[in-house]
Amino acid sequence: MVVEIRLLGAVEVVADGRPVQVGPPRQRHVLAALLAEVGRPVRPEVLVDRVWGSGDPRSAAGALHTYISQLRRVLAPFGVTITREPGGYLCRVDPDAVDIHRFAGLVASARAAGDPAEGARLCERALALWRGEPVFGLDTAWADRWRSHLEDERAAAESERADLLLRSGRPGEVLPALAALVADRPLDERSAAQYVTALYRSGRQADALAHYHAVRARLADELGAEPSPNLRAAYQSILSAEGGAEAPSSGRAPRPRPVPRQLPPAPAHFVGRAEELARLTERVREAVEHGGTVLISALAGAGGIGKTWLALHWGHAAADRFPDGQLFVDLRGFSPEGEPLPPGVALRGFLDALGADPTRVPADPQAQAALYRSLVADKRMLVVLDNAATTEQLVPLLPGTPACTVLVTSRRRLTGLISRHGAHHLNLRPLSDDEARALLTERAGRARALAEPDAVADLLAYCRGFPLALSLVGARAGTDPRLPLSRIAAELRESGLDALDDDEPTGSLPTVLSWSQRALTAGQREAFALLGTAPGPDIGLSAAASLLGHPPAETRRLLRTLAEASLLDHAPHDRYAMHDLIRAHAETTAHRDLAEDVRVAALRRVVDFYTHTADAADRLVYPHSGPGRPDPAAPGTHPLRPADISAAMAWFDAEHAQLIAAQQAAVAHGWHDAVWHLFRATVMYRVRRGRPRELLASGRAALGAAEHLPDPAVHIHIHRFMGSSSAGLGLRDPALEHMGRALELARDHDDATQRAHVHYAFAGVSEQLGDNEAALAHATAALELFRTLDHPAWHADALNSVGWYNAQLGRYTAAREHCLEALALHRRHRVPDGEAATLDSLAYVEHRTGDHHAAVAHYSEALALHRALGNTHDTADILDRLAHPRAALGRPDLARAAWSEALRLYRDGGRHDDAARVQQELNRLEAAGGATPPTP
Repeated sequence: MVVEIRLLGAVEVVADGRPVQVGPPRQRHVLAALLAEVGRPVRPEVLVDRVWGSGDPRSAAGALHTYISQLRRVLAPFGVTITREPGGYLCRVDPDAVDIHRFAGLVASARAAGDPAEGARLCERALALWRGEPVFGLDTAWADRWRSHLEDERAAAESERADLLLRSGRPGEVLPALAALVADRPLDERSAAQYVTALYRSGRQADALAHYHAVRARLADELGAEPSPNLRAAYQSILSAEGGAEAPSSGRAPRPRPVPRQLPPAPAHFVGRAEELARLTERVREAVEHGGTVLISALAGAGGIGKTWLALHWGHAAADRFPDGQLFVDLRGFSPEGEPLPPGVALRGFLDALGADPTRVPADPQAQAALYRSLVADKRMLVVLDNAATTEQLVPLLPGTPACTVLVTSRRRLTGLISRHGAHHLNLRPLSDDEARALLTERAGRARALAEPDAVADLLAYCRGFPLALSLVGARAGTDPRLPLSRIAAELRESGLDALDDDEPTGSLPTVLSWSQRALTAGQREAFALLGTAPGPDIGLSAAASLLGHPPAETRRLLRTLAEASLLDHAPHDRYAMHDLIRAHAETTAHRDLAEDVRVAALRRVVDFYTHTADAADRLVYPHSGPGRPDPAAPGTHPLRPADISAAMAWFDAEHAQLIAAQQAAVAHGWHDAVWHLFRATVMYRVRRGRPRELLASGRAALGAAEHLPDPAVHIHIHRFMGSSSAGLGLRDPALEHMGRALELARDHDDATQRAHVHYAFAGVSEQLGDNEAALAHATAALELFRTLDHPAWHADALNSVGWYNAQLGRYTAAREHCLEALALHRRHRVPDGEAATLDSLAYVEHRTGDHHAAVAHYSEALALHRALGNTHDTADILDRLAHPRAALGRPDLARAAWSEALRLYRDGGRHDDAARVQQELNRLEAAGGATPPTP
């Protein structure tokens, strides 16, 4: 009996081609969590975290036991067993029976294949296993991380396939897929090099050169970087080609491996540490003799104790011990700028530094780690792993032979590294009094220090031997030679040495920041503090002007001053952001130094800015928006008025995170009108960008605010859109509940307009839930009501809706009549989104009745309108449908182009089921060798 366990999509078990009933979704997800690492036991608490996340661990543990028992019973007849081992639950099954592991095996075989054509076929078999979002429906942090990892592997397999097809001399076959890849990942230099090569080999030299220059410009603008050697090589091969010379494939001749010298510069003001340096040298000698890793850990607490300082000084002094080079990476384990660096990213950087051919680097992280260990085996190298968070982050970066020396810096002891990998622990303490005095004297100047011995004593007492604090004091003195050291000591005395954070009580970041503020005017200090209270991760100039209550020109000057003081980062397009720790200090400063009414008034202004700008943008995106207008904005608010639909959608894109945060702030302060309008004004944007989850979250907040608002239409509007979004996410019961409540409220208040809108939306919900007869009934009810109202656009929408559902039921004559009447109304009253929707319906009717030329024409018109409206959600759907009549007309090339673009948009929008379906269409088209696939 052949058993297949499918995780690359919804979790399924298939035996001899027939589905096996494995139980409810959570039970299937337990199976997936077990099989993520086939052949390894998984601890119960790990399974609970993977499947339940941060829920009630006690109830989850009981449910886990039940699900494991049921899985044993269901799977045993098929030879799949689950046993309790010392290390947890172990599911025994052939790895090739599990699609994620079969995928990895096929890709590995493709890389090892001697024949590029065979390798390409193996890659295609691997990619064909994907059916959608892996472990569909499991919504935990682990699942999100795992999916991201799998998507990276999938992208690597796609790139591998492209390499193999190019090496097989088949550039034309890979060109469409590469076009989609470079559109999806414009800064992926491997895909760019492949695309340039494929274009050139397909006789499109000008396009190849143009794409290279476009990528190079984008790399310079966004990253400040030059193209990679691989991409430059593809470009140079085109320039140097003569006669019929062929551009070289990505598999170039072996080149000498570089000797990496990655250590950052040695610290300029290193003092003392003689004892630690001697102990470190001795520890390294022991590690070389007996194998192991040297771990430098500052158990005393603070960042700034000098871990990296010591590692770099020792590394440069001992460089002659490591003739094969030095590798260095900051793992950002305790960085205020974001999450710790994933070990895979660090590993890939090491592979590049070691000269690994980027086209041959495997996608599998374990295979990458094995390649890394092979490249450094028996080499005398120094590897510095700086600022590590956990042992798990380090393990893939450890060499496999003792010839290399590894220095690890961390704020933690990392006992796993000590116990499992033989690391030697070196505890780094604050500088001695003499060492601290030497460092401060060197930074501030000897004559100055001798002239103010009492001030030096005060500074040393406050800094407590921490090198970073001493360096900052010295730098403060060095930047202003006329500033007395006693003044700096007085500032420290006034501010105190607060903790850097809870884990490091002896640090002093607030003090460091207070020095920067001392040079600011009162108005600049107030601006700094208020910026710490602004909603969202960053802020634009106009929003900042509203927050601060100043004209934009004055605000720009204030922000420039703060950026020059290193208290604010100035990003392109007049956006400003603070590092998390600086922002936390700014917010603390605001609550400490500013009156509550000042803080609340500033927050109200910026919330009003987002509310009124969103309202103006929404009226451009959808002129028939929901009921009412926001209350008047507070004085000092500077809302924007986008020029057109494109500018409105771009503003929504840039400010989406800020709009979410602004609504949350409005909820916290009971500003119910703003909560409602921040929902209403973002509905159509979220619909067009395919953001149903954000729409639902915003709607829940709006429902709470609606209890305090007098207009019953507000409740109806919210329920209506929450019902539609719930249906779009497959949430049947919530969708029906919201739509039923909206219809009930509309009837209770005898509001014909709202009843019509609810019926219209209910039709869409019914369709999504698979009931086209109910959809037609609701659409017909909406049409009857809209005929009595003086609103041609809504009337036309209802006509199109009735036409569409007739078409879904195979009643094409009635469908065409209603849609043609709708199209005339939309064109007469210039409603472009309604016109696009109706053209879509007519195209569907013509395709189904055999007039594929007319279908292509209608779809093409609809596509142009949706693009102009910035409606990426419906653009993807139109492209998907357009491909079918193109294929029916014998144009598989055009069908492939449409499906490829649709696939990219579906993936960008997180529409994984749609993406999987379109990928299957492309696979069928590819398998047919360009022949026309059957019309669905």
